[in-house]
Amino acid sequence: MLATISEIVVVLVALLHVYFLVLEMFLWDKPAGRKAFGLSKEQAAATKVLAANQGLYNGFIAAGLLWGAIRGPVGYEFKVYFLLCVVAAGVYGAATASRKILYVQALPGLLGLLLVIFSR
Repeated sequence: MLATISEIVVVLVALLHVYFLVLEMFLWDKPAGRKAFGLSKEQAAATKVLAANQGLYNGFIAAGLLWGAIRGPVGYEFKVYFLLCVVAAGVYGAATASRKILYVQALPGLLGLLLVIFSR
């Protein structure tokens, strides 16, 4: 039962990072992206390339988590590694950009990490 819940949370964290990818790579300078990140048109235009790069990294995280989930128990190391990356990025983002990142990114990643570890 705990293993199933951990897999669901891993997939949800992966999907969250796919959402981040879409926001950062495709919607950054659109109304939805500007609203999500509190940016003016000028700020969004000036940082669009940087945001797209950031979105690509979120895509890599999502891919690693999904690969680990697809592999099931064999993907344990993938899940642990990429969830650690999620937590580290979330803590860093909360410390340097916005405290909101702690709750939106780091907390779900930590929950997934704990579930993966304790379901083994």
